[in-house]
Order: sequence, then structure tokens, then C-alpha cells
Amino acid sequence: MPMLRRRTFLQGSVALGGAFALGASVAAKTGATPDPQILTAQFTDAQIAADGVTPKVMTYGLGERTHTGLPPVLRMRKGEAYAARLFNRLDEPTTVHWHGLRIPNAMDGVPEMTQPYVYPGDHFDYVFTPPDAGTFWYHPHCNTLTQVGSGLTGVIVVENPEDPAFDAEIVLNLRDWRLGAGGKFIDSFKPRDAARGGTYGTVRTANWQREPVYDVPAGGLVRVRIAATDVTRIYTIGLAGAPATVIALDGNAVDAPFPLDRLEVGPGQRVDLAIRMPESEGERATLGNFRGSSPWTIAALRAVGTSLKRDLRDIVALPTNPVAEADLSAAKRIPIDLTATAEHKATPSICGSLGYTFWAINKTPWPGDTSDPVAPIEELKLGGSYVLEIANRTPHAHPIHLHGLSFRILASNKRSFLPPPTDTILLLPDEQAEVALVADNPGDWVIHCHIIEHQKTGMTAYFRIV
Repeated sequence: MPMLRRRTFLQGSVALGGAFALGASVAAKTGATPDPQILTAQFTDAQIAADGVTPKVMTYGLGERTHTGLPPVLRMRKGEAYAARLFNRLDEPTTVHWHGLRIPNAMDGVPEMTQPYVYPGDHFDYVFTPPDAGTFWYHPHCNTLTQVGSGLTGVIVVENPEDPAFDAEIVLNLRDWRLGAGGKFIDSFKPRDAARGGTYGTVRTANWQREPVYDVPAGGLVRVRIAATDVTRIYTIGLAGAPATVIALDGNAVDAPFPLDRLEVGPGQRVDLAIRMPESEGERATLGNFRGSSPWTIAALRAVGTSLKRDLRDIVALPTNPVAEADLSAAKRIPIDLTATAEHKATPSICGSLGYTFWAINKTPWPGDTSDPVAPIEELKLGGSYVLEIANRTPHAHPIHLHGLSFRILASNKRSFLPPPTDTILLLPDEQAEVALVADNPGDWVIHCHIIEHQKTGMTAYFRIV
């Protein structure tokens, strides 16, 4: 099986990039490719903690001007071309990964795998057409723990004109910060915690705010799009003060909307809710995290104005996305074991290393972001059907994310509810699950734990589709 080497990759990426640029140029001449949205990775100072301003927070801004707040919500339309030009104003290399979007491999944003590093002062053009509507997010795949932990996470909304109408929409970007006295950054992880469930943040936020409150129409139907962009935290989401239904998970419509009770959402995952607001002005619907023994408020919606008298039964199922269904009668089965591994020093990388390996996929620890030659888990045949037999042989949960593809959970020894097609499965301790997919997107596709300390200390691998 061929091995990936940095020189070979870079030679191939130049050829692929040239071919893609030619295709983009032709598309531009026909009017198919829009002008790129300028996306600038940069530093800012931000008031996140209560006791001080945090310096050198990382964010994205639109245009080339200085941006001082939360990365913007990027809005796209299903089936329409989108273009972005990333400018890097940081002091280290970076990229953009479009989490959950099934787009060409050359646009996936993984350095040493799908594209070159974007060095300080340089730029990179991304051009793709999102095939699916829903809630997604974007973040770097370079020095990931530091960059994501420092703020570089934004939400993507891919719109579908066939979606039902709502009276308001709220987008929530959920993430913690590792801040100490005066709002200053502290060490992004503790090795002992990285070898377990991960290192938690000290300040919990939604949209970079602690317990924000948003005004929405009384008696109205509100679509709340939630993206868990934290590097560690698993949420158990619930709502008090109003009824809500779950209408989509990880960018895909549920078969039938169902009432929200308690819903586990791991790093990298998304959930769309339809909330029917209270009748009276000033009443609140409060979204909380009920995981653990001390529930806390994530954000609240406050009813304003005269009641619109809407009814949750007005909400119909969202249109489905065109995700291919695997032919289970012909599917090849591939075992994937998630395990701890013997600790040893990780290989240094331009994109950063935590200095340890604690985790492995199929007994191979790979920190990612490295030029070391590593073979794919499996070479998949383009158009073929596959069933991944994933076994979590650890006492910790792992949100396993697959780039560039969607899969369907067929069975599990730990759950009865099987969600719609997804790109991330939150594997519980000792869970064994079967997931099915069609290998319909050529290229090298990373699979990894989205607890970033686990990703960066070995729980990373990739498939090659040819």
C-alpha cells in the first residue's frame, strides 16, 4: 500500500492545485464561480472572562480590516458555488477545514494531506459547491489545539429555500476557554488529562459571551442552530421554559421532528432546534447543559412583543440531503479499534505537536499535522459500499469525525436512537457501533477524535478513496 511522503504530497498537490485552479478559472469565465469572500485569520483582544481582557485571541474577519469579535457566521446556499480567500495574519501557519461539508478533497484544509500550509502573510483560495443544507462549522486543521482553543471557530449555515419559515433564527457557537487570572491564557492542556477525557476550559461561553440573552418574538417559532466547537466538552443539552423539537442533527434532517428532552452533543457535532416561545413578553426559554451534577445556563431567549400565536405543529420535517445509501448486501466490512497506546514522544511538526502520544486507531498512533509516512487504514473503491465496525475499547467517550463523507449508524450496543446520516459519532465508553457509507468522494479523508487532545496525541488516521 503506498505511503504518503511530504515531497510526494507537495508535488501532487501542486499538480492537483493547478488542475483545480484551471477548473475554477473556466467556471469563473462562465459566471459559475462568485468573487471570493475574504476571510482573514488574525489576532484580537477580547473581553471573555469577567476579570480582564484576553490578549492575542485568534479570530476570523471578513475583508482585510481588523476584526475584534466572534468569527462571522458564513452563509452559503445548497447547490451554489462558494469561494473564500483565506489571508493569514497570524504568526504561524494555518488552514481552514469546512467541518461536515462534502466538498472536493483539495479544499478540505488538512496540511500535508490535502493542501500546503498557509504561512503568515500568504493566502489560499477555497472554491466549492456545498451539496447539503444544514448547520456546519469551520476551523483550522493546523496547530489545532492552540488555534481552535484560542478562538478560531466559526459557524456555517448552508441555506435551502425549501426549508420551513421561522420567525427568528439564533446561531450559537459553544466553546470553553482556558483562562486564568485577569483573563490571560493558561496552558491549553494537562498531559494527565489528555491521556484521559481531555482538559476542560475554565470559562464557558456561547458566542464568546457568558450566558447571553437574545430577544425573539413572543409566541413565535425560533430556529436555534447549535455548534459544539469546543476542544473537549461534551454537552447534555436541555431546555426550560418552552417546548422544543429537534429538527436536524449534524447538518441532516431527522426523519420526523421529536421533542427535546436531553440530548448529548460532543465536540464537532451540531443540533438544530425549533423552539416555540412563551406568550408573554419578558418570559424566557433557557438552554442549559445538564451533564454532570451541576447544570448551568448556556444561553436564554427572551420573548418580546405581542404573541405571534404560532404552533410547533406548523413545523414539518426539513428536506433531506442527497446522501447515498450503502448497499449492505455488497458492503465490505472494516474493523476500527480505538485504543490507548504506549506513551512515547511525538514527532515534531510545523503545525505543532503536544509532545506525547496516548491514543491510537487500529494500533497506530498518528498525531496528524505531520509529514511522517503513514499508510491509510484502507484503500476504498470509488462508489463502493462499506461498513465500519468501530469499537471504543477505552473508558472515555470519543466523538469520531470523518472528513468529506457522511455515514449512517446501523447498530450500537449502547444506543436505541439511530440518528440521520452524520459525519460525527459520539462513541460512548466501551461502545461498539456499525456505520455504513458510500465511498463517493475521491481523495485522502481524515478520521479522528474531535477531542483535540486525543486527535493530536494519536487518535487520527485516514482513508484513501481511489
